[in-house]
Amino acid sequence: MNRNEVTEKIITAKVSKGIQWADVAAEVGLSKEWTTAACLGQMTLDEKQAGIVGEIFGLTAEERKWLQVVPSKGSLPTAVPTDPLIYRWYEVVSVYGTTIKELIHEEFGDGIMSAIDFSMDIQREADPKGDRVKVVLSGKFLPYKTY
Repeated sequence: MNRNEVTEKIITAKVSKGIQWADVAAEVGLSKEWTTAACLGQMTLDEKQAGIVGEIFGLTAEERKWLQVVPSKGSLPTAVPTDPLIYRWYEVVSVYGTTIKELIHEEFGDGIMSAIDFSMDIQREADPKGDRVKVVLSGKFLPYKTY
């Protein structure tokens, strides 16, 4: 048994039971974005959260313990993503990454946007020309220190 096998079991149960990530998140009491990342093996759940997720997906006690293990983050099988949706994010960073970096540095100075002290919100935005995907990323700015 390993974390990847638990993730596969969660995905299988999600499909077979017709579960929505937003419903799982509501039960856990956290955002659908963070909860989905946790269920997909990218975040660590505490014992209570692992119990709730385990109940929803029918996980054993051992499988619930795997949800509480700090994962190796990063889930893409290749350096350049091949899934079309994920590739478009890669494309956004390839095309706009230097612009994002430049504008963050101009506004905040020399530092980075945290992916640890971070939140994300994904929403559907109605548009007469076709619905849009609205993604808001919010990360704490961490300045580089001099020493």
